Order: sequence, then structure tokens, then C-alpha cells
Amino acid sequence: MQTYCVTLTPLSAFATPLKGDTLFGQLCWAVRNRFGEDRLTRYLDGYKVGQPYAVVSDAFPEGYLPLPKLPGRFYNEILGADRKAIKKRCWLALSNVDKPLNQWLSIAKTAGEIASNVSKLSEIHPQPHNTINRQTNTTGKEGFAPYSVDQEWFVPGLRLSIYLLLDPEKISAEECHQCLSDIGNIGYGRDASIGLGKFAIEPFTTTTTLPKQDQGNACLSLAPCAPQGLGFDSQDSFYQLFTRFGRHGDVAVHQEGKPFKNPVLLAQTAAIFNTPPPDSGFIGQGIGGNGELSKSLPATVHQGYAPIIGVRLGRSDASSRPESL
Repeated sequence: MQTYCVTLTPLSAFATPLKGDTLFGQLCWAVRNRFGEDRLTRYLDGYKVGQPYAVVSDAFPEGYLPLPKLPGRFYNEILGADRKAIKKRCWLALSNVDKPLNQWLSIAKTAGEIASNVSKLSEIHPQPHNTINRQTNTTGKEGFAPYSVDQEWFVPGLRLSIYLLLDPEKISAEECHQCLSDIGNIGYGRDASIGLGKFAIEPFTTTTTLPKQDQGNACLSLAPCAPQGLGFDSQDSFYQLFTRFGRHGDVAVHQEGKPFKNPVLLAQTAAIFNTPPPDSGFIGQGIGGNGELSKSLPATVHQGYAPIIGVRLGRSDASSRPESL
């Protein structure tokens, strides 16, 4: 896999978070729309057996990575610091990745320290909507039915970075850049049809490897992933679970059948897994295919892979017998 650091600049509000697994799904639709379904089918050949054509990370502030979700005992104590203030430290500068992991919390930054003159990198604002009958252009017999959708507004001029692993035998950097540009022009995620999810993307920057620590014995994930059944040592693996209630996008919304996919249980970004960093640069597994994820589109897959950074993790003091995930 060839690694790229992709830089994008938000041009509008977003109604869907810039998560790696969601962006991968949008990338698949962009490939289909630009190059045809046969090309996408070739790209997805071997996807469930550890041969993805692309693995996409979340979007992070340029020059920073997420702080691992670890218990406090793995970090050096910060004397005299306010506990609530410490919890806001969530971004680690790329230049500090090579420092011992137990120092990361003390040198991590808050969102306010990254973005000048503001306390947050983005703000969430609810946008009112109302259900409309498109045949009559009225609210229908049920009357007024308001609801709201949260929109994320980023700090003006904020640059975001995405780590992208590509199989050069399946897709070139130029083809992927064109597809991501298509997403940025049309809009990413929910409410793209009314102008949300727009972004500008710069030419790819090639990197030889992802950042890593010497003598790494664990992996820091840069996107949601599916670690189930992969044999990771659960005693020294730390992650937050969430359920992805996905739905089909693009033209599949208008096809017969249900628009929703089967729910998927994933480990949230910035998880630590106790396994030697693989040479591939990613961990996890492909999800779906053969109707496992969708009955209306049986070939549907979901990114359960995540780019990783190799880290040197000090072992836990827990005395319980190790188990496998």
C-alpha cells in the first residue's frame, strides 16, 4: 500500500462527521459514478480478505493526530493541572509522535490552542427543517412537522489532513484525487443537495510510511475499525465502542428496498490495540458483501479497516489473564 497525506479545506458546513469509514463509502460511489460499476467491482475484489483498494482515515487538524483513548495510569501525572482542563487535551503534534507515549498527555494540545483566538475548531448549530409533501408542496394532512439537523461549522481557513492508503495496482493517486475532488464539489454526507459538505482538496503528498515510534508493540487507529475475532490481546487494548447505523447514499436512496444497512459494531478512532504494527499500515477487516450488510444491494461493503501508527505501549499493571478480542 502507498501512503498519502491528503489536505482539504472545508468550504461549507457539514451535517455528517468526516469519519474514515463514511468517506470510504462516498469514495466508492464516486468511483462508480466516474469510472463505472465494473471498475468499482474490480477495486473491491479481495476487499474482505485483507486486500482493500483504499483505507481512509478520519480528518484531523493539519499537523496533529488524536490522543489515544488510554486510562490515566499510562500517562505521567500532571501536577497542579485542573482535571477538566486535562480532559480537553486531545491533539498531539506530529513532531511529538517519537516522544515516549507516557509524555503525550503533558504535551498534547486543546482545540483552543490549535485554533487561534477561538476555543473550538468547529461549532454545532441546529438547522430547522420541516417535512414537505413533494407532490403537493405542502406539509400534508398531518400539518406542521418540524425537526432539526445539526450542522458542524469549522473555523474559517482550517486545514484538515486525511491519511490515505492506496493499492497502486488497483487505483492510482490521480484517479483517487479526482474522485475525492468530485465528492468535495458535489458535497459530502447528509444534505449535500442543499450545499453542505463542500471542500477543496490539494494535490496528494506522498509519504514513505505513517508516523511511528521505534520498537512499536501496539497500534493507534486513525479511523473506526472492526477488531472482532482478530486475536488482539484485550488486556492491553483500549477502545470505545459505537454502533454505525448506516444507510445507502447516492442513487441507492431511490432504488426499491430499504435505504438502511444492517447496524455495525465498531471501535472508535484513537483506539489502542495490543498487536505488533503490521507492515501493511492498517488493521481491521472488511465488512459486508453477499447480502450481509444490505438486502437491497447485496454487494455493499463497509470499511472496517483503519490506518495505524505504531506506538510503544507500557504494559498494564492488571493481573488478570489476557484474553483475545
